[in-house]
Amino acid sequence: MSRLSRLAPSQVPALLRSTIRVRLTALYGGMFLIAGVLLLGTVYLLVRQSLVAGQFKMKLAENTQLSVGGQPMTRDQFVEWQAYLQGRQRDAALHALLQQSLLALLLLAVVAFGFGYVMAGRVLRPLGRITAIAREVAGANLHRRIELDGPDDEFKELADTFDDMLDRLDRSLESQRKFVANASHELRTPLAINRTLLEVALGDPDASVELKQLGKTLLATNERSEGLIEGLLLLARSDNELTERKPVDIGEVARRAVDQTGAEAAERKVTLKTDLAPAGLQGNGVLLERVAMNLVQNAVRYNRPGGVVEVSTETSAGIAVLTVVNTGPVVPAYEVDNMFEPFRRLRTERIASDKGVGLGLSIVRSIVRAHGGWIEVEPREEGGLMIRIGFVSG
Repeated sequence: MSRLSRLAPSQVPALLRSTIRVRLTALYGGMFLIAGVLLLGTVYLLVRQSLVAGQFKMKLAENTQLSVGGQPMTRDQFVEWQAYLQGRQRDAALHALLQQSLLALLLLAVVAFGFGYVMAGRVLRPLGRITAIAREVAGANLHRRIELDGPDDEFKELADTFDDMLDRLDRSLESQRKFVANASHELRTPLAINRTLLEVALGDPDASVELKQLGKTLLATNERSEGLIEGLLLLARSDNELTERKPVDIGEVARRAVDQTGAEAAERKVTLKTDLAPAGLQGNGVLLERVAMNLVQNAVRYNRPGGVVEVSTETSAGIAVLTVVNTGPVVPAYEVDNMFEPFRRLRTERIASDKGVGLGLSIVRSIVRAHGGWIEVEPREEGGLMIRIGFVSG
């Protein structure tokens, strides 16, 4: 399982991204620029035609003496000289007109692009509000609504549709939460009663050996059922992003998990090694403790006698990292993803084993996902796994 580290779209400057606002600005400004060029070309041609048609021609009498600068000229020379001067004046006027028009067009284009950018922002402002609310809803704040005011246009229709969808989703999740609470009560109660009755029966000094052996078997089965229900309920509760976060030291959380797993590790003849540096983050301490506990327990249970489990924490580049490495059987790379699915283990393991109910890594993945973290799993060539979990430090 690989970790993705990409620059979020919100971190890229708006002018460097091909947003709808930028595209609308380019469209508005481009249309104005094209219209201005066409208008300028039309005006230039009309003025040029008008100057040619309105060219002044002087009428001369037959015996008129002509001279320019004291130099005598014939009639044809004077007409040619007159046309030359008028042509120069016409070209100078058209050149000045073209220069001034292009300068005016450039200034107006800048104004048009700026005005288009502002207007596109105003037009798309409702869409920005919809996006902001969607981000809040993605953060599990399902009670938030857009409630967009304004004219009954496409944006308001989109916002109303989004609000209706949120209402249905909120009702569905509320119904799910109630079901989980009710199921928790209804499923725990009979199991708790069964456990009490079995413990009372096992405590009877007159009970036969066969009865006590049967009671121990039933008690183990009952405990397994309780663990399965607790795991399912925790999995259902932890699969959403957290709404409340508090400062948590993942190093301290891992230390408690190692302390609580010490007895089981000693019983299985597994050595626990730790290198726990402080690594703070914002999250739920109870859920993060379950993450560390599940990882350390799995590392101990899926190990070999005389094996080693290494637990370490650190903060690197603003990321709080928890790493658990264990020895054990060789894990094929194609089996890694399956291990994080509910009730899935290696093909060599039986579901009914004493190593759990097959929900440990599923719960880890759900809790890490709810904290916005990532998981890396690497099978070791000599056997066992290296599991690294990272959270944004804070």
